[in-house]
Amino acid sequence: MYTVNHKINYQLSLWLISMFWIVSIMIVVGGLTRLTDSGLSITKWQLFSGFLPPLNQEDWISYFNLYKQIPEFKLQNYNMNMQEFKIIFWWEWAHRFLGRLIGIGFLIPLIYFSFKISISKLYSLYLIFFLICFQGFIGWYMVSSGLVDRVDVSHFRLSIHLLIAFIILSLIFWNYLKLNLSYNTTNKINPLIPLVFLTLVFTQIVIGAFVSGMDAGKIYNSWPNMGAAYFPDDNEFVNLFKLSAFSDPSLVQFIHRNLAYIIGFYYLFMFYKIYKDKIFDLYNSINLLGFFILLQIFLGIITVLYGAQIYIASMHQISSIFLVSSCIYFLFLNTRFN
Repeated sequence: MYTVNHKINYQLSLWLISMFWIVSIMIVVGGLTRLTDSGLSITKWQLFSGFLPPLNQEDWISYFNLYKQIPEFKLQNYNMNMQEFKIIFWWEWAHRFLGRLIGIGFLIPLIYFSFKISISKLYSLYLIFFLICFQGFIGWYMVSSGLVDRVDVSHFRLSIHLLIAFIILSLIFWNYLKLNLSYNTTNKINPLIPLVFLTLVFTQIVIGAFVSGMDAGKIYNSWPNMGAAYFPDDNEFVNLFKLSAFSDPSLVQFIHRNLAYIIGFYYLFMFYKIYKDKIFDLYNSINLLGFFILLQIFLGIITVLYGAQIYIASMHQISSIFLVSSCIYFLFLNTRFN
């Protein structure tokens, strides 16, 4: 708890859970922005003037003319008309608008609570605000990679952008739990075990961003094999141990699939340990975690089988938000520092 004042704690709690859901929506919209190839439709970073969308035809023409100057239009979308441009523009504008909303929605209450509570008790929240600001920079750093020599953004920069978003979400949820979960059982497992699990999930999110950034989900649309064999037949196994593997669509999909299996087996290890040692207080949390793991794996398989169809792929990403949240909850229950 940040203070003994229950009213202030309630206000903090309400603010944090609101920010949690807004950031969750931001992640979903960001995923849809990528899936609709909308991320390069706005070619300038306009911190303040970009808050409002185009208000007249002249503004629309100006934005469209700027888009016509980048490789994505010249090499890929050269037949695009104004109506088609507006569709991708609105996705990117909504994504940036939510980013600004998150920044303002976090800063103003943070200033308010800084006067109500000692700043020294809010360092973790200031860290979150710093990450939110840094995320804006990373977002533009990502977009800029697709404005000169490529028709899409760097999948490496995309992965950093997505990972930071999930770190922000996790920290917000962690602070929410500190306020609302006074339950602290002495029956725990070693906190390193759920921490390793969370690390695996975050690593999978990074690899998933590679898959999305290179459209790797649109190839090898079969399961459990990748085509006729378990290992993709357009590659050699030795290439899996080279850094270039992270820029190879078939290998990235192979890594993403197999890391999911590793996560599944690691979960079974945790599940077995908790039930073997009869840690009753963790039954609900480990079962909840298992549900979202199964859901995420199922949606991942369906996403591959349907060639990363937009609605299914978006559901896969939405499920990842619940999976990460359940991981944070499980880690929180087992840490000795909550």
